[in-house]
Amino acid sequence: MSLTATEPTLAQPVPIKRLLSLDTLRGFDMFWIMGGDEIFYALAKTTTWGWAAFMADQFTHPEWNGFRFYDLIFPLFLFMAGVSTPFSVGSRLEKGDEKGPLARKIITRGITLVIFGIIYNNGLFVKPIEEIRFCSVLGRIGLAGMFAQLIYLYASERAQYVWFFGILLGYWAALMLIPVPGCGAGVLTLECSLPGYVDRLLVPGKLYLTVHDPEGLLSTIPAICNALLGIYAGTILRNAMRRPEEKIQALVGLGVIFFILGWLWNMVFPVNKNLWTSSFVLVTGGCSLGLLALFYWIIDVKRYQKWTILFTVIGMNSILIYLAVLIINFEHIADFFFGGLIHQLSSEPLKAVLTVAGMILMKWLFLYILYQKKIFLRV
Repeated sequence: MSLTATEPTLAQPVPIKRLLSLDTLRGFDMFWIMGGDEIFYALAKTTTWGWAAFMADQFTHPEWNGFRFYDLIFPLFLFMAGVSTPFSVGSRLEKGDEKGPLARKIITRGITLVIFGIIYNNGLFVKPIEEIRFCSVLGRIGLAGMFAQLIYLYASERAQYVWFFGILLGYWAALMLIPVPGCGAGVLTLECSLPGYVDRLLVPGKLYLTVHDPEGLLSTIPAICNALLGIYAGTILRNAMRRPEEKIQALVGLGVIFFILGWLWNMVFPVNKNLWTSSFVLVTGGCSLGLLALFYWIIDVKRYQKWTILFTVIGMNSILIYLAVLIINFEHIADFFFGGLIHQLSSEPLKAVLTVAGMILMKWLFLYILYQKKIFLRV
């Protein structure tokens, strides 16, 4: 891992000059993680506005089955990691790089993200193993992205399709047919699901939900398909033989098909983020394809690009800002600069929104300084 101003490498989502839309979409995704969602929470708490309550609800996760906008943020990030792969790994293969060294780099960076995820969950201080949460968001990004890139590296295009549908169907079969002791087969509840049982059996330390971890071992397997779908989308966008309009049509068409198939599958295999069900993969994959097509059309085809700086500075250092909150108290910094002014305001909604906006601004300025100096986190 290093901070560098040189060309980024390949394991995590990286800045790709040919696709400004990808960096912008990644920044849009990370904007909600770095505090954008709190604007709606603040408005919902301080007003009676119905739309604010609706939006705040969309930035929460369903208790178990179901889907809200907030459920898209994580799989969209995985999807974008896949989109960058044909540009990074594919270009290196075309230059004659051997697969072995590339595979070692992919594996090393995947493991590095797993380690970063453990640190993010537990801090820098050593704890007893039973108090450590080993599963993490970064760990899932690292493992799912790693396996998807290895499949891209060694499997033919046709074989990649087999991997994609084989994983989704195999995961469905496993959850419906393999019995869990004391519960039986096909019971998709918090206490009785197969992923939760595997977590309790194999994962050391503590689980996020005590009997289940939403970033657990078994449920990481279908997440590979979000990255594989991103790889397919990146292959479409990298194809110089296709016109931009054809690329957009392909992305939108496939997105609509997957979105519909996901909700049809939901009737027998519920859309569930905690279990990362196959139907969840298709629904989020369809949404991801649609968003990528929209950003690509606006930014890379229509060339409306002046506004993209708001998100690209976030997208080009997405992992860094995710980790930075461990050592930088942006809320304290924002309060230092804006607290006195904000506290003098009489409007509670305005105070709440400006408090959140100040924190986001501090994070953005931190990333903008790094962006200006061309410093990006390489993992």
